[in-house]
Amino acid sequence: MGKDIEVGGEHGGGKDYQDPPPAPLIDVEELGKWSFYRAIIAEFIATLLFLYVTVLTVIGYKSQSAADQCGGVGILGIAWAFGGMIFVLVYCTAGISGGHINPAVTFGLLLARKVSLVRAVLYMVAQCLGAVCGCGLVKAFQKAYYVRYGGGANELADGYSTGTGVAAEIIGTFVLVYTVFAATDPKRNARDSHVPVLAPLPIGFAVFMVHLATIPITGTGINPARSFGAAVIYGKDKAWDDQVLDILGWALRGSSHRCNLSSVSSSGQIFKIFWIFQEFLLKKHFWDFE
Repeated sequence: MGKDIEVGGEHGGGKDYQDPPPAPLIDVEELGKWSFYRAIIAEFIATLLFLYVTVLTVIGYKSQSAADQCGGVGILGIAWAFGGMIFVLVYCTAGISGGHINPAVTFGLLLARKVSLVRAVLYMVAQCLGAVCGCGLVKAFQKAYYVRYGGGANELADGYSTGTGVAAEIIGTFVLVYTVFAATDPKRNARDSHVPVLAPLPIGFAVFMVHLATIPITGTGINPARSFGAAVIYGKDKAWDDQVLDILGWALRGSSHRCNLSSVSSSGQIFKIFWIFQEFLLKKHFWDFE
């Protein structure tokens, strides 16, 4: 965190906020608490609902636009579905599980020592299972449309190189995680009492904006559970590609947060780290951006 802000008073200065202690790597005590398992169930249900609504929206749009190019909700409607569902579900589950609904979110918070390893692993398992079940419900209700229109699985659009897709996914994930860490910063919560209540709103808008930018490129896979669930049920190859990139983006932000780079004055350092990594990929010729 940044420097502590001192608040004057007759009894002397002091912090106007308190940093939560870092979560232990292994917390055995939480395994005996009902609230722990309640949080895991909440993550499962939230991810299930998220995939059900969003994948159903994607398939509905493709089926409507197949007959009429101007039909359907369009990219704007799909982006609203993803962003709106994240807003609603984060608001509903924030007090129960923290409202992660994304394995990459959980992984980033693990690196930032916000959650224990045990909680992180079980959260990610619950999220992936919820995603698979959510996509399974869509296939059960609309199997013909599901198979015909690709099951809502992510894929690189024609005309874009793999390198472009890689960059789009990493940058999009970075934008989302930056918003999450800013919206849940304890320093801001102490200064502005309304911040915890409004946190789901900027997070949802970040998801909305990233989808607007990257749907035409990759279909947007900034949530590994979303990519994994759709790929598993549809049977698409390379289900792990988007997940690795998304977790990488969250790892960059989570690591920078632990290195005290989360203040606004240090944002340039964060992007410097990010672009150094991009240059490394280019020099190694892992992907062609041409």
